[in-house]
Amino acid sequence: MTMPATLRDAAAALFMTVAAVPAMADTTEERRKRGEAVIRNLNHGQPQPVLEGMRREFPFLADATEAYALGDVWARPGLDDRTRQLAAVAAFAATGQTALMKLHAGYALNIGVPGDELKEIVYMVTVVGGFPRAIEASQALSQLFAERSAAPSGGEGSTP
Repeated sequence: MTMPATLRDAAAALFMTVAAVPAMADTTEERRKRGEAVIRNLNHGQPQPVLEGMRREFPFLADATEAYALGDVWARPGLDDRTRQLAAVAAFAATGQTALMKLHAGYALNIGVPGDELKEIVYMVTVVGGFPRAIEASQALSQLFAERSAAPSGGEGSTP
């Protein structure tokens, strides 16, 4: 027996509303605070300079990034920080977003991912993103390694 279209549409709308309720249970401020905790965990307890710069010029975009991307998505259970960082590095490298790839590669280093594993991610990008994207990613990663080795503390510290 098939359900009439209007009843099916009403049931779908009800399901969508009910499914969205848990995400709406937290306030934006609670979600933003979760996002802030994610950044501080990945960045040796420090705020993220790019996000804070965005907050000065584009406060809504910064709050939305912190609340949704970090507080809702990044803070979800299911993957550890290491896996999330490797996935982010791979995705940004494969799509040519080398500035964001470099940022997340820095976070990966902060949480103990060895540089050789990040190089392996770049090698994998040749398969899914092509050689030009992998070469761009390798240049960004080399720049990050150079910045880290030139840092007074021998490569430790927050991500630029």
